[in-house]
Amino acid sequence: MALPEIASREEWRAARAELLVREKAATRARDALNAERRRLPMVEIEEEYLFEGGDGKATLLDLFEGRHQLVVHHFMFAPEWDAGCRSCSAFLDQIGHLAHLKARGTTFAAVSRAPYPKILPFKARMGWTVPWYSSYGGRFNRDFEVTLETGGEQTERPGISCFLRDGDRVFHTYSTYERGLDGLGSTTSLLDLTALGRQEEWEEPAGRASALGAPAGSVRIRYHDEYDF
Repeated sequence: MALPEIASREEWRAARAELLVREKAATRARDALNAERRRLPMVEIEEEYLFEGGDGKATLLDLFEGRHQLVVHHFMFAPEWDAGCRSCSAFLDQIGHLAHLKARGTTFAAVSRAPYPKILPFKARMGWTVPWYSSYGGRFNRDFEVTLETGGEQTERPGISCFLRDGDRVFHTYSTYERGLDGLGSTTSLLDLTALGRQEEWEEPAGRASALGAPAGSVRIRYHDEYDF
């Protein structure tokens, strides 16, 4: 096994300080990239997608649960499978308490092609409480490029798609797939994919922090049992 070299505490501190310079540069570069993502144009959704969830039939607008933003995890679970994808399951295991996303006007939900009666027992087995919907029989997965036609057969791939609501109008703002999900799972990492971001005053482009008519995002952080929802 190729282990790290052994050094004195002083040598370690010097090496750590040198690395910290590059880490801070990477953080600034990531902030700039997130700002460019927020500057992407958005596309209005005109298709009437229909899903099935715990409360029966639902539209894409319903998935927002009245909030301004929606983050959809395209969970790989084909209709003919008996269980969900292991890698997608590991990803969903990382999702923390949803209250902190909700406090920033953002809803998180998983969507799969499997019929809801197949999803429900698997969700119970995994102990998940996140909203999970079936897109069975619809075009949602194909339109958002997570169900692909390859050699006459359908194949699945994981992804994340973000949506923004303006009244009853729904817009697609961003999607990423496969390795694009690496490092995601925390509240801030998911918010960084959205059009409104973390809703902090320092974020660019300016004006997004007050888009929801509320104080900056960090000011709204509470213990998860102190929120009003």
